[in-house]
Amino acid sequence: MSLRLFDSATREIRDFVPITPGRVGIYICGLTTQAPPHIGHVRFAVAFDVLRRWLTRGHGFDVTLVRNVTDIDDKILRKSDEAGEDWFALSYRNERLTSEALELLGVLPATYEPRATGHVPEMIELMRLLIEKGHAYPAPDESGDVYFDVRSWPAYGELTRQRVDDMAAAEDADPRGKHDPRDFALWKGTKPTEPASASWPTPYGIGRPGWHLECSAMARKYLGDHFDIHGGGVDLRFPHHENEQAQSRAAGLDFANYWLHNAWVTMGGEKMSKSLGNSLLIGEVTKQARPLAVRYYLTAAHYRSMIEFHEGALAEAEAAVDRIEGFLRRALPKVTTAEPSGEEEFPAEFAAALDDDLGVSGALAVIHDHVRKGNILLEEDEPQAAADVARLVVAMTDILGVNPLSATWVAEAGGGGAAALDALDALVQAQIAARAAARAARDFATADAIRDQLSAAGIQVEDTSSGARWSLVKSGGDN
Repeated sequence: MSLRLFDSATREIRDFVPITPGRVGIYICGLTTQAPPHIGHVRFAVAFDVLRRWLTRGHGFDVTLVRNVTDIDDKILRKSDEAGEDWFALSYRNERLTSEALELLGVLPATYEPRATGHVPEMIELMRLLIEKGHAYPAPDESGDVYFDVRSWPAYGELTRQRVDDMAAAEDADPRGKHDPRDFALWKGTKPTEPASASWPTPYGIGRPGWHLECSAMARKYLGDHFDIHGGGVDLRFPHHENEQAQSRAAGLDFANYWLHNAWVTMGGEKMSKSLGNSLLIGEVTKQARPLAVRYYLTAAHYRSMIEFHEGALAEAEAAVDRIEGFLRRALPKVTTAEPSGEEEFPAEFAAALDDDLGVSGALAVIHDHVRKGNILLEEDEPQAAADVARLVVAMTDILGVNPLSATWVAEAGGGGAAALDALDALVQAQIAARAAARAARDFATADAIRDQLSAAGIQVEDTSSGARWSLVKSGGDN
C-alpha cells in the first residue's frame, strides 16, 4: 500500500507522490515567539515529526523539513513594550523556550529553522515580482505599506473555498490606501510608536514584514519554487495559508503540492489559548507527567482529530507508556538503551495504519498487541522469542517518537543516560543476589524486605525459571 495523505486543498485523501523521486520537501509554519509555548502550541510539531519519521524510515525518503520562526510581529512589539524590554530580547528568549520544549518532547530538529528577520532580501524580491505582475501595490501615501491585490488573482480563496465577496476585511494593516478592504499586507510601514530596530529599508519604504509574506519567501529560499508538503495548524488555513498560496502562485511559483493541517488541543471544548486562561505551559505539564508520556498523549490521537485535555489524560498516557516500557525492560534485561537497527520489517498492519493518512491509533493498537504477545512469551519462558518481539516494538515506537529505550528518554529518566542505568543495574543486581541468598537460607523475612525496598523505589522484580528480572515501573512525573 502506498502512503496516502489527506490534502486540505482538495479535501480528499490522495496518494503521496513526491516531486523528485526519493526526496521530500516539507514546510511547517512554526510559532510566533511572543510567549513561552503551551501544550496546544506544540501539537503541530509532534504531528509532523511522526510524518517525517515515517517518510524517512518507513519509505526511505530523504526529507528536508523547514520550520520557521516568526520573530517579529504586532504582538511581539506590543508585549515587549508592555514589559519594557527590547522586542528582540523577548522574542529570542521565547524562541529558546520553544526549542527546549520541542527537544524535551523528542521532536527531531528541523533541517532548517529560519527566522523571518533574517530573510528580508528574499521578501523584497517576492514583493518586486508581485508588483511587476500587477498583483501587489505600494500604498499611495508612501507610508511604506505594500498590499496584495486580492481582486487581481481570480483563484484567491481556492484553498479554503471562499468567495472574496464573503470574506471579512483584512485587519493586519491600516486600511489607508487599500484598493479593497480584503487586500492584505505584504509589508508594513514603520510607525512613530515602534522602535527603529523593528524596521528595514526597502524600495517601497521603511518597515517590517507582513506575516504571510515571510513564509512564502522562506519556503522558496530553502525548498525552491515547488515543494511537496506545506503543513500547520488548522487555524492557519485562513487567512495565513490562503494568503501564502495566493501570493506565491501569483508570483509565478507552483508552491505546495499537498496541504496538511493538524487539529487543536482543546479544554472544555475550546481551543487552548492564553486569552481563555486555560493554557498549560510545557514546563508545567512535564511536572505532572514525564515528557515521554506527554509525547505519547499528543501522538496517540489522529493528527486531524481534536484532543480534549482533561484531568487524567496524562495519567492514561503514563500507564500506556509504562506497559510498553515494562515489557521492553523484561524482554531486554541487559539493554539500557535500544534504537532501531533500520533493517526491521514493520508488521503489515502497522505499516498499513500509518500509510492510511498517518493512522496512529491503529499503529498503537499493533504495538500494544505485540506487547501482549511478548509478555505471554515471557510467561512461557521463551526469552529469545520475546526479545525478537521487543526489537519490533522498539522499531515501531521509535517511528512515533515514543520508544522508551531511546537515548532521548533514557537520558531524561536516568539523569545520566546509559551510564546511570548501568550503575543502577549493578546496585539492583546486588540486591537481587542478596535476596536470592536469603531465600536459599530460608530467611524469607529478609528476602521479602529486600523486595519491598526495591518496590518502594519503583523497581519491580519478577521471578522466572531463568532467574529474577527487574524493571523500572515508577512514573517520573513527580520529579
